[in-house]
Amino acid sequence: MTRNKMTIAISVLLLALMAGPANGADQPVYGSQLMTNQERIEHRNKLRAAKTAEEREQVRLEHHEQMQLRAKERGVTLPDTPPQQGGGMGRRMAPGGGMGPGGGMGGGMGPGPNR
Repeated sequence: MTRNKMTIAISVLLLALMAGPANGADQPVYGSQLMTNQERIEHRNKLRAAKTAEEREQVRLEHHEQMQLRAKERGVTLPDTPPQQGGGMGRRMAPGGGMGPGGGMGGGMGPGPNR
């Protein structure tokens, strides 16, 4: 494998690792501050085991109700609505976002005329 192909392969692998799971099951858990670590693990396992988006939504809604009851019992306030489920990557950039051509490091052909 040439050096260039190796660099590309490593870059693709690193990007894939940074992206994380695509199913959204590792997103923050609603009411996690009221749960034990074992309860969070079990909840995520239920989400992963759900076969359809509808099943996952049902698991989330039931969990939301349980956390609302637990919060009320403990005198804690949680948001009324569960967090919106989405792409799993957090903030999204607008189309065309980013540095654009020439905005990143590298890609130049030497020190330039001022050196």
